[in-house]
Amino acid sequence: MPFVRRAQHGDAEAFETLYRENAGRIHALCLRMSGDATRAAELTQDVFVHAWRKLDQFRGEAQFSTWLRRVAVNLVLNALESDRRRTSRVHATDDLEMFDRGHSMPPVETRIELENAVAALPPGARSVFVLHDVEGYRHKDIAEMLGVAEGTVKAQLHRARRLLREALVR
Repeated sequence: MPFVRRAQHGDAEAFETLYRENAGRIHALCLRMSGDATRAAELTQDVFVHAWRKLDQFRGEAQFSTWLRRVAVNLVLNALESDRRRTSRVHATDDLEMFDRGHSMPPVETRIELENAVAALPPGARSVFVLHDVEGYRHKDIAEMLGVAEGTVKAQLHRARRLLREALVR
């Protein structure tokens, strides 16, 4: 952890090294959770700005990458909730017709198709799916992060998996 300690003492070059080592994974997490490449790039930058400001709170009880991933999850969840509140004033829908396609999609052959299907999930289902099936968080932990009941997490995960199956079969 020499880079972390140096960065905690204000060494920008050490933090730049930490950035280079972790930016790809953090961006992938932000992309999976947000479903939008532009938004993911913004969120990735926000994560590292936040991490730089809060680096003194890293105590070394876990790996730096684990701490940074948790910072990213919290920041993305807050940003998605903020986006949801802002857009709910304009347009709110649980209408799943947007997932109905008039044509059949070609068989799934690449990871990109799966990423696109995940990005098309409704935000709540996408967050739960990414946190559980991709990042490996437990139902209980996700419920705490999202401030919902554990049963809600399980229902959202079930919904996400069903929607993914439907999208990938087309």
